[in-house]
Amino acid sequence: MSEDEHTLRAAPGRRAVEEWALVLAAAGIAHRIARSAEGWRLVVAAHDAERSVAALDAYDAERRNAAPREEAPEYGPTYAGLVVAVLLVAFYVVTGPADSDGAWARAGSATAELILRGQGWRVVTALTLHANAAHLLGNAVACAVFLTAVGRALGPGLGGWLVLAAGAGGNLLNAFLHRAHHSAVGASTAVFGAIGLLGGLQFGRKRRRRGAWLPVAGSLALLAMLGSDREADIVAHLFGLLVGGVLGVAAAVLVARPPGRPAQWVLACGALAAIAGSWLVALRAS
Repeated sequence: MSEDEHTLRAAPGRRAVEEWALVLAAAGIAHRIARSAEGWRLVVAAHDAERSVAALDAYDAERRNAAPREEAPEYGPTYAGLVVAVLLVAFYVVTGPADSDGAWARAGSATAELILRGQGWRVVTALTLHANAAHLLGNAVACAVFLTAVGRALGPGLGGWLVLAAGAGGNLLNAFLHRAHHSAVGASTAVFGAIGLLGGLQFGRKRRRRGAWLPVAGSLALLAMLGSDREADIVAHLFGLLVGGVLGVAAAVLVARPPGRPAQWVLACGALAAIAGSWLVALRAS
């Protein structure tokens, strides 16, 4: 090799060097491929070295950005949302409508001043009460759709815990905001928690890609469409969505793969036990 030439890159196999050579050819840079004791070399004129390095570096960066990213694995199909919907209907048969101010409603509604006085179980129990049959039907259908989607992504156990946490967190923030003279019931805060979870999960997984904000925008659009009815507690829905979004981003960052079926069963049973335990405390305190 003459002093006027520069070895740009080397590789054991010829194919890689030929690929680099095509990049230089596309950039109009003269070059040649030479055999060496270690393999193959890509050689350019010394005065073209800087321009050649820049061209190959740009090519490498483009390949990294264009390389298909492996999508995070999903848990797979579940009936989590349908199961929750059936349980909500069955519980309504036991409790009756919460707007009748019966014993169940008095014990479990998310009454702001009582929550702030230490009756924290109400942020959970209120999620299982409904004002009337129409209220129940809307939330049962929404659970069947959105909780099933969360279960498919994260598993019924982990997804159930996160949706429960989002709903309870939304009720707690709502209580802190109103502080008094406000009471709420219904699974809708948890439903919007599930919507927030799905948006946050997708944002967290795509946060370094173009368009990562689209799932967040979609979640807010669903809030505007489904959660802004004149009789709805829009603030509770918003808080549920926000808490769910934060939990979704955390799950995207921290959960590389959904837990297996045994762990999901344990988590699902734990979530149901948390709800049952909250009601046990509520009824004893009433």
